[in-house]
Amino acid sequence: MRRASSALLCLALLLILAGCAPQARTATVFAMDTVMELTAYGDKACVDEAVSLIHALEARLSVTAADSDIARVNSSGGGEIDPETAALLKRALELCKLTGGALDVTVYPLVRAWGFTTGAYRVPGDDEIGALLEKVDYAAVRVEETAVSLPAGAMLDLGAVAKGWTGDEIAALWREAGVKSGLINLGGNVQTVGGKPDGSDWVVGIRDPFSEDVMGAVSVRDLAVVTSGGYQRYFEQDGVRWCHIIDPVTGRPADKGLASVTVIGPEGVLCDGLSTALYVMGPEAAVRLWRENAGFDLVLVTAGGEVTVTEGLEGRFTPMGAYTDKEIKVMRRG
Repeated sequence: MRRASSALLCLALLLILAGCAPQARTATVFAMDTVMELTAYGDKACVDEAVSLIHALEARLSVTAADSDIARVNSSGGGEIDPETAALLKRALELCKLTGGALDVTVYPLVRAWGFTTGAYRVPGDDEIGALLEKVDYAAVRVEETAVSLPAGAMLDLGAVAKGWTGDEIAALWREAGVKSGLINLGGNVQTVGGKPDGSDWVVGIRDPFSEDVMGAVSVRDLAVVTSGGYQRYFEQDGVRWCHIIDPVTGRPADKGLASVTVIGPEGVLCDGLSTALYVMGPEAAVRLWRENAGFDLVLVTAGGEVTVTEGLEGRFTPMGAYTDKEIKVMRRG
């Protein structure tokens, strides 16, 4: 399996952000299976506290760590969890409902069967997929305060929302500490606090899903920018590429005509969950959901290389590289 390195995005950010004020406090940490980079203009303690927060959240939310909240619930079919884990699970279930199950936090048995958490990559047979699909149903998960119960055989995985939630938590921590300018890059999940120190917007690059280049950039402040795509994690078997984003309806890697989905909005966990769900749903359903719900904007790249941005990004999205001369379609709600 290949993993999309955050190095390209980080390099793009460094190049784009060159010239920022020099008193940046920075940290690089490997957590949640990715390289994370934190930059804050303020007290160094804010960055140290953010690193501690990342490790604490990973310890509670990891699906593979035996003593995490999620692993304990999965092994026993329920139990008490940390209040913050419960809050994230409740928010994730709301997003499952919003997306009609395109995001489903109980899809883990299928993700594991395909080998995306174990490294034993393979294509399961139809009978195995069918049996595992019977265990996928977010609506059957019960959360009362901090008590969780799962139906027999069901298993949770909050990987589609954990980094977005973490970005929100770090941003809140920094704002409370008085940080006016900060950049949180959690392996491609980017969250911004304020604007750049010089007062201008942050400019965040979006990777071309067909190469290792940057296809465009968005100007943002106090917003999250989260991208999901089939190029990020995949394996190949018999000449077929299988991506890590599993469609909860088919039990197979999603293949609805999108190469990547970027969601931009003030709530990182919403952007994180929607980027996965909309990739599963495909372009028409993605645009329909956007038209029916406020609070976020989209950059959609289809499997054919067509680019659509929603109207809130007019003047804030700049095509780059091979996309400079391409038509960029603007989608409107009206």
